[in-house]
Amino acid sequence: MSARPLIAVPARFSATSSALDRPAEANARALIEAVWRAGGEPGGIHPHAPGGTADPGEVRGRLARFDGLLLPGGGDLAPYRYGAGRTHRAVYDVDDEQDGFDLELARQALACRLPLLAVCRGLQVVNTALGGTLHQDNQGGGQDTGGPGHGHRHVRHPVFLAPWSVVARVTGTDKTEASCYHHQHVDRLGEGLKATARAVDGTVEAVELADGDDRFMAVQWHPEDTARTDPAQQRLFDALVRAARRRAERE
Repeated sequence: MSARPLIAVPARFSATSSALDRPAEANARALIEAVWRAGGEPGGIHPHAPGGTADPGEVRGRLARFDGLLLPGGGDLAPYRYGAGRTHRAVYDVDDEQDGFDLELARQALACRLPLLAVCRGLQVVNTALGGTLHQDNQGGGQDTGGPGHGHRHVRHPVFLAPWSVVARVTGTDKTEASCYHHQHVDRLGEGLKATARAVDGTVEAVELADGDDRFMAVQWHPEDTARTDPAQQRLFDALVRAARRRAERE
């Protein structure tokens, strides 16, 4: 059996953990298990961005050890990162070091064409790294409702995938039932990105590179929630690991 390709998964800062008596760095078990089922070896990496800014050379060097990258969900990005002048009252769990590290991970992974799957916050990170913007809250109320105010937190709803898209080809469907927890979503797309899936209310639910590079996919929902029982969701992780294996075999 060939060695499992190594997939970098940046840790998420956590104030509490039932297994520890102090703050922790963690990743969702369902996410890690989805990578493992796909044949990958998930490796947690420590977010390091003193003062909210990561060193590009350091991040590039750390990523060089890996065959692929998974950018997971988490708290909100600081609105100033995408040029917003005000912070909506619904913005939560902002961590400047986490933001700085994730943004640089996205830039470096895209620059070196490292296989990359971005989930929920991960999609928002990539969009922001490429100069895009976000709606700060789509739950209704306040100055930035992001549309008609349809909630996307703690719900499952249909998502429609463009039939020509990489994400449709990978999942094998043009409609999927998505498990969502987000209250933020894409406003203006980042440079070089195209929307490839939407919810009924028009919310962008997936993005890809406009040049068609299939080593990158980003979804706004959480495929790990149902990947164990839904083959379409598991195929997103399978595709990441498959691309990572091809890269590892070439090097």
